[in-house]
Amino acid sequence: MSLDFKDKQGGKRYGALRKKQEDELDEVNRDFLDGDTYKDVEDLEEKLNEYKEKFMEYDLDNSGDIDIMELKQMMEKLGQAKTHLELKKMIAEIDTTNSGTIHYPEFLNMMLGKKSSILKIILMFEEKNKEKAKPTGLPPKKSLSDLP
Repeated sequence: MSLDFKDKQGGKRYGALRKKQEDELDEVNRDFLDGDTYKDVEDLEEKLNEYKEKFMEYDLDNSGDIDIMELKQMMEKLGQAKTHLELKKMIAEIDTTNSGTIHYPEFLNMMLGKKSSILKIILMFEEKNKEKAKPTGLPPKKSLSDLP
């Protein structure tokens, strides 16, 4: 088995691939902004940018879709490990093209749409957990007047 490294370069090539993917996702975001389907969604542009970042974080091979292995890694990273069958069901809930993967427009329809899917619930739960910042440093000094 010989390894072909022509298409497996890092550095500049990876950066170019990542930039190309980001440009393609930005174009999909523009289509969503220009369309009428989600015009009533508050802060739509901000949400689309947030979802783009999240999608790119989990699209590990920069293919433009999330396959079952990337979904598995996403769930494990979120502390929600799933079986192969559960992952297939999650993809089937979202996959409107029957490709067996989650394309970016399908991901956006899931996140912005009214219908709840397991993946949407998990991602929304993760986002709510992030928002709570724990206090850091020393606790404030208390005096007798602070007692109930």
